[in-house]
Amino acid sequence: MDKRPLPDDVVVQLNQNRGPFTEQLGLEFVAASYDRVEATVPVTPGLHQPHGLVHGGVYAAIVEAMASAGSNLWAMNDGKVVVGLENTTSFLRAVRDGTLHVVAHPLQSGRRTHVWAVEIAREGKLVARGQVRCLAVEPGSTGGA
Repeated sequence: MDKRPLPDDVVVQLNQNRGPFTEQLGLEFVAASYDRVEATVPVTPGLHQPHGLVHGGVYAAIVEAMASAGSNLWAMNDGKVVVGLENTTSFLRAVRDGTLHVVAHPLQSGRRTHVWAVEIAREGKLVARGQVRCLAVEPGSTGGA
């Protein structure tokens, strides 16, 4: 697939189009290219489960948001958007505070399906990782759901 150059302000655009749920997580994109998307998430009490640890659903949501953002960069070349088909997230280490650093990269980016891997770390230690499979669809479509 021929890739058009990304806009100089692609990170600004990603942050402006996060949506309310991703904004609520506190996810902020810091770098983006076709081969890598990076973000940070400050750990706040609002992300905790009852035992004071980051809720597993937070990690799954971060993985979904990052993979979707990266996959959409590819899909927009064909005038399409992506919908998630599968999200697998593993929780590796408990976190109570600090800042999560997130990196996503494509494992496969075809015309219709994309697979992205996402790693979430705190202070250089991997705390969660995931993989999302996305489907490129026409804007406004639900992908057949």
